[in-house]
This record gives sequence, structure tokens and C-alpha cells, in this order.
Amino acid sequence: MTGFELAVKLHRPEFTLDVAIAAEPGEVLAVLGPNGAGKSTLLGVLAGLLRPDSGYVRLGERPVTDTTSGLLVPPHRRGVGLLAQQGLLFPHLTALANVAFGPRAQGMRKAAAEERARRLLAEVDAAEFAGRKPAKLSGGQQQRVALARALAPEPGVMLLDEPLAALDVDATPAMRALLRRMIRDAKQTTVLVTHSALDALVLADRVVVLTAGRVVEQGPTRDVLARPRSPFAARIAGLNLVSGRACEGGLRTDDGPMVFGRGDADVVAGDRAVAVFPPSSVAVHIERPDGSPRNVVPVVLAAIEPRADVVRLRASASAEGPEWVDGLAADVTPAAVAELNVEPGAGLWFAVKATEVAIHAAGG
Repeated sequence: MTGFELAVKLHRPEFTLDVAIAAEPGEVLAVLGPNGAGKSTLLGVLAGLLRPDSGYVRLGERPVTDTTSGLLVPPHRRGVGLLAQQGLLFPHLTALANVAFGPRAQGMRKAAAEERARRLLAEVDAAEFAGRKPAKLSGGQQQRVALARALAPEPGVMLLDEPLAALDVDATPAMRALLRRMIRDAKQTTVLVTHSALDALVLADRVVVLTAGRVVEQGPTRDVLARPRSPFAARIAGLNLVSGRACEGGLRTDDGPMVFGRGDADVVAGDRAVAVFPPSSVAVHIERPDGSPRNVVPVVLAAIEPRADVVRLRASASAEGPEWVDGLAADVTPAAVAELNVEPGAGLWFAVKATEVAIHAAGG
């Protein structure tokens, strides 16, 4: 098993990647972030496909990139495997030959390489496809073969670049379970780029969230997704998040109004903070409600989104209300939507009890 450590800067037209992260041997690290955050650039640096402007990359104790000395070990000599959205199998080779390619390139004899390839194809439940070429395989079957091919050279670090994104809904759960068995259970050091909270929860030990090329939060997967401190992490975790500064009794938003909530022990009054609460905690009313909720705001209904057994009502700011409600979500039953009898553009009131709102110190 091989861990890694990197601290690099790389200037791009849209942003500057400026990160310092590490993973222990056998750890699975999920990298989350919006499009353009630098996730694929980070993988390119790790794989040796991109040379940073400054910094270093170490795989275990072995330096593979060092801008001070000019070191840049090429990708095929790094001991890094890659599984991307598309399997990118060699179209002229059978599944067996695709998987055996890496070991053969390392100098392994043909018989030994094919023996390893057959073993891996069996482990990914693709032994029956050994003699088929990629054109004869479905998308899910190709990804299974591509996973076996990526593992065949026994890489010290595996890079997974949204490996489930291109699969259809029927193939995704089986592939996710396979990745868990092959990566997590085998203690393969892995970096997983994903937009899915479920993928991170099932596969990753720890999460790093990138925004504009920088790490804005990181920690154990369940902690980050249960207590998000950045808008992107909150969005994929399915939570509402409001930014501002901590104050007595809650959070003072950037546009002035207050959100009442319960502060964590690490929240310091005056520091940047976020208020987080689930859409299920938001009550929706036609008229301003009476009673106990301390957070009561007027909104404009922006969208109605059916989601399994609930309906998500998405808000935008009204002329009379605060700006922080823009994008706020409330989950209600279909019966409640029928009773409200409203369409996008209608005025509503959202109400949230202070006890449902958690105040956390903000991400970087």
C-alpha cells in the first residue's frame, strides 16, 4: 500500500490550483467540488499528466514531481492507475488482452500477464467477457473490464474520475458495490472524484471539497456531509446553507437579517459561519404563520420539483424578504402541494424552527 502527499500550485486561465493534501496508505479520499473547481487538474498533477508551476508530489517516500529539481516522473512509471467516466478500452483488443496490457508493459511474461488478467476479470464479475472486444460489451461491462485493467499493474494509487457518471441507472448500483469491494475492502489507496454524496458515503473514508482551485473544507466523509461548511457540500448533501457571521443566538447574514439557530462549540461570535438545515424542516404557508418558528420569511416560489415521495419547493427572494432565501428548498408531501394550490411565481412563507438550524464555523 502506498500513501501520497502533494503541495502544488498550477495556474490555469480560469483559476489557480493551490492545494496541499495527503492520503494515508489504504485510504480512500473523495474530491468534491463544482465544475471548474480543479478536480480533474488535481488528478492530472497526481498522474503526471500536468506539471505544476511549483511544488512537489510524493507517492509513499518516492518523489515523482519536484519543480525545484525539475523532476517529473512520466505517467507510465508512477505506479498510478486511472479509471475515468469512459472505460477507454483499446478497441482492437479483447477484454483479456486489455487487462493484460499493463502487466505486459511492465515486462511480465505473456502467460503470467494473462493469468493475472483472468483472475481480475473473475473478481470484477467479467470472466465471461474475456474473449470479447469492447464493441460487444455494454457500458457497465466495459467499466468492469476497465477497472480490472486499471488494477492489473498493481498501482500504488488509484485515481477514479467520476467512474459511475456515464453508466445508466440500472448498472450504477452494481458498479458502485463492485468498486467498494475491489477498492475499499482491498485497502487500495484511492482518489475518487465525484459529484455524488452517495458515492462518497459508500466509498470514501475522507472528503476534500475544492472551490476555485482551493480546499475549502475536508474531513471524515460523514462529518463533512452531515455538517457542510461550503455551499457545494451542502448542495450535494441535500441541505440548505446560509452564509454570514456568527452572533448571539444564530447567524447574521451578509445582507443583514438574522437566522436563528444552535451554534457549535467551535463557533466564535463575529467569525464567518454557516447555518445549515434540511429541506424537510421547512414549513410552507400561504399566509404568514403564527406560533413558535423564529425563522419566518416571505419568498417567491421559483420551482416545483417532484422527488420520490416528496415534492421540493425551490424559493427565490421576494421584494419584501431577505436575499439569503434565494435557492432555499422545502420538502413537502404531494398532498400539501395540492392544498397550497400554487404555481411558480406565487408568494409564500417559509418557516423554520431555530432548533432545526445548526450553526457551524465556515469552510475556508
